[in-house]
Amino acid sequence: MQGYQSIKMMDYSNHQIDQIRTLEQLCKTNDRSSLRVGVESLKAIGGDEAYLCFLGRQLIGFVSWYTSDGTEANINGMVHPGFRRQGVFKALLKRAMSEMLTQGIETCRFRIPSNSKPGIDFIKHIGAIFRTSEFSMNLNQLHADISCRSGLTLQLAENQDLEFMVRCSSQAFGDSETWTRNYFARTIEPERVTYIALDSLSPVGMIRVNWVNKDTAVIHDLCVLTSQQGRGYGREILAGVVKLLLEQKCSTIRLGVVTENRRALNLYHSVGFEITAESSYYVITIHEL
Repeated sequence: MQGYQSIKMMDYSNHQIDQIRTLEQLCKTNDRSSLRVGVESLKAIGGDEAYLCFLGRQLIGFVSWYTSDGTEANINGMVHPGFRRQGVFKALLKRAMSEMLTQGIETCRFRIPSNSKPGIDFIKHIGAIFRTSEFSMNLNQLHADISCRSGLTLQLAENQDLEFMVRCSSQAFGDSETWTRNYFARTIEPERVTYIALDSLSPVGMIRVNWVNKDTAVIHDLCVLTSQQGRGYGREILAGVVKLLLEQKCSTIRLGVVTENRRALNLYHSVGFEITAESSYYVITIHEL
């Protein structure tokens, strides 16, 4: 590591962001992978934490992380193909983990493109355990044959909707209400909005949208009360929020779905989403690294 300089990212200028994008594109081309390190989430306030490695003025390594629940860090990273197997990534990860430990983080969750052999080789080398795979999907074209029942409406969530959100989400995803309440508390941000789906004024489901920038939105946390599932609400809620986003001139609409969840995958396909990439997720506790 002689001559290398690892620093915490504090510069969010266009020049710095462009350096990261250039390295990302170089790694994608070299590895023939669908690498995406979440450059759009790097910002001075409310963005992911990041560490950079330079050799002179050349950016050769990058690690970023964020947490949604306060106990697990979601990690993205990359190293210039010409500087791999020299400890660059481990050095950046070590610095990031020092920060994680002060915040009570216990485990690291790595997102690796399923078609990235260098990424998969590295993650297996450090002993991380495979957890799941996920498809990234983009809206290709909203299917025009989607009709909403007359009583279904979407409205922005208000403070009094929190208990419904906790109940609906925990039922649908199998998380405890305590974890879910903490998750919602940690993900209240100006750029993230929640819609409650109502049928004849009764809440039946919810969906959330994270505005990455003015042109790009990520849909997540789509769920329906267990007692209301199987009635077509999920498709209508998804189509309804997509229409809202298109009316707001959103040009890129993304979401993720676990590869084993064929029901959800078929739902997204039916609305007009297409698979763009596949990622594998691996986890390891910090003390094992």
